[in-house]
Amino acid sequence: MADIIAVLILLILIGCAVGYIVKAKRSGVKCIGCPAGGNCPGSRKMPKKKLEGRVIGRKTMQISGMTCAHCAMNVAQMLNQIDGVRAEVDVSSGKAKISYDRKVEDDVLKEAVEKTGYQVVHIS
Repeated sequence: MADIIAVLILLILIGCAVGYIVKAKRSGVKCIGCPAGGNCPGSRKMPKKKLEGRVIGRKTMQISGMTCAHCAMNVAQMLNQIDGVRAEVDVSSGKAKISYDRKVEDDVLKEAVEKTGYQVVHIS
């Protein structure tokens, strides 16, 4: 009897999970289970930040730990809060392309990324 009850509970849980996924996909959610509730700002194009001056340099940052578009959006937003920095983050390659119009130390960039919970592998 206990086995039958356990199987019924398991089937109900699986049915609810499948129903949730189907409903989410029908409503256009691209990132099921992400912290943003499936409405990742990363699923849309983020407007590029405009720098005040002309670009004087570029850096590429390798970042580990990003798993979805929401992760990349968090990193990009944190980097773009730094004065004189414009960042574009690609979750599939795990890289951030950084342009800057004034001198910015690598430690400042690294600290901004690590505040979001990800790890900087290297900056080149």
